[in-house]
This record gives sequence, structure tokens and C-alpha cells, in this order.
Amino acid sequence: MTNALPLVFGEEVAAARASGRPIVALESTIVTHGMPYPANVETARAVEAVVRESGAVPATIAVLDGAIRVGLDAATLDGLGTMTDVMKLSRADLAFAVCTGRPGSTTVAATMIAAALAGIGVFATGGIGGVHRGAETTFDISADLEELGRTPVIVVAAGAKAILDLPKTLEVLETKGVPVIGYGTDEFPAFWSRASGLKAPLRLDTAAEIARFAATRQTLGLIGGMLVANPVPLEAEITAEAMARHIDAALTEAEHRGISAKAVTPFLLGNILERTGGASLATNIALVKNNARVAAEIAVALVGPR
Repeated sequence: MTNALPLVFGEEVAAARASGRPIVALESTIVTHGMPYPANVETARAVEAVVRESGAVPATIAVLDGAIRVGLDAATLDGLGTMTDVMKLSRADLAFAVCTGRPGSTTVAATMIAAALAGIGVFATGGIGGVHRGAETTFDISADLEELGRTPVIVVAAGAKAILDLPKTLEVLETKGVPVIGYGTDEFPAFWSRASGLKAPLRLDTAAEIARFAATRQTLGLIGGMLVANPVPLEAEITAEAMARHIDAALTEAEHRGISAKAVTPFLLGNILERTGGASLATNIALVKNNARVAAEIAVALVGPR
């Protein structure tokens, strides 16, 4: 434990904190809910490797044995990858998992909270949650958006998943005062696709520019996080037109089967995986690695010359 907080730092992360090296937070839902073993652990290790190659230290975060673990060693990561009945944690249940000792993996919101507690300012993920289609009647809006409005962490993501209502997601982010930065692009990316047809509210082209922007926000006392919308690499993308067909078909199938509430998103992602012959997962892995690289570059820029 550190300063009475239920934080346990991995050896590599502890050493980085002591020496002032840049650190990038990584979520753990990709390990517990993203794909089967051993592909889940292999992917997590590959993402960590990208962070290291780009000059930063990876800190994969999970809740284990009543503590928020910040940085997982190889054995712990492998064990997490084979666990069953792991809670998928957001703001509402992060403390519950800690106080009950239940194992939990962290979503975007929970990872942001843990990263802020650990003094880590940059977090790489695949895509943020957002406003679900039909939210005007279901009120289904991800806690990720609220977290971005309140917790001071830079989140690097390939936009929001295209199964969501992207225009409404951008509207909520604007309402929350969250800067949405197109990284080297004028268009807001749509996770599997580089284009969404929606303009990115802001644009910056380098990690140094993002670091300066973050420092200026801090100087002005502006609360909350920043979303760096980093498009999937061109060679790995599935075009927006192709994805729209797959998503529409998956939504129709979900409605036909009577799938609703929290079951909708995992069903849609699984159905789209089948419809794309596995291509959507390959794209997902490629974009997470790309986001990890950019996040590491931002973390290095925030630390400054050494």
C-alpha cells in the first residue's frame, strides 16, 4: 500500500516512478473480456512492448486481492488471462471490488481513476465508450464520458466504437468540456475506420504539441481529461462503408433475438467479428498498438528532456 491508498506498484513501474521516467497506463479488460486465452495475454504483452519500444514504461492496471495493481508482472498477467468471474469495473464498482477482494479488470473510466491516483497522466486504450444508439429512450451512456470530464488523464484512443451514436458522443464530450483532439487528422475516427464523417473539434500533429496543450490547461486550472483521437493505421482499417453494413446487420440480429441492455455491446462485437471473418479483431489489435505508441510519445514529451 502507498500513502494509505490501496495501490500496489509493479517492480518496473515503481522503478520508473522513483527515477521520473514516463509511464503509460493500460487497461485490463482486453485481457479478461476482450479475447480468449492465450491471445489475450499475448496481445497485452505486445502492447506493453510497444510502450517500452517508444521510450515509456507500461502500467497495466487491475484489481487483485483487494488492491489496485499498477503494473503486472508476467505471472500475474498470465494468471489474470485465465481467470473466470472477473468483474468489469467502472467508477460505480471499482471500490466494491477493492473492499470485497473480488478480482476486477478496468474499463476506460476505472483505468483513468486508478491512473490519476497513481500519478500517471497518460492512458492508451482501443476506443472509449459513448452514447449508445437509442439513448434518448434508454439513457444508455457510458461512464467513460463523465470520467473524461472530471479526471485529469490524457486518453489516447481510436475514437469511439462505431456501434455507438458518434454525433451524440461528441456532443456529450463538448458539454463535459473535454478537448477532443484529432491526432494528425481533421476527422474524428470511428475505431475500426479512419473516417466517421464527423469533424474533430481540435487538431494537433505532434506529441510535443499535446504536452504543451495539457500544460496550458493545467496552468489555467481546467479540470478533466483530454481525448486524443488517433486514427487506426491505414493498412489495418476496415472502411466506414463496410463497417456500416456489418453494424446494421448485427443490430438487426440483436433486435430479432431480443438482446438488450448490457448484453447488446458484447453481442454486437462478437457478431461483427463473425461477419468480418476475424478482421475486426485484427484491426482492434493494430489500433491498440498504434495508440500505445502515441501515448508513450506523449508521456515522454510530458516528462521533457532528460
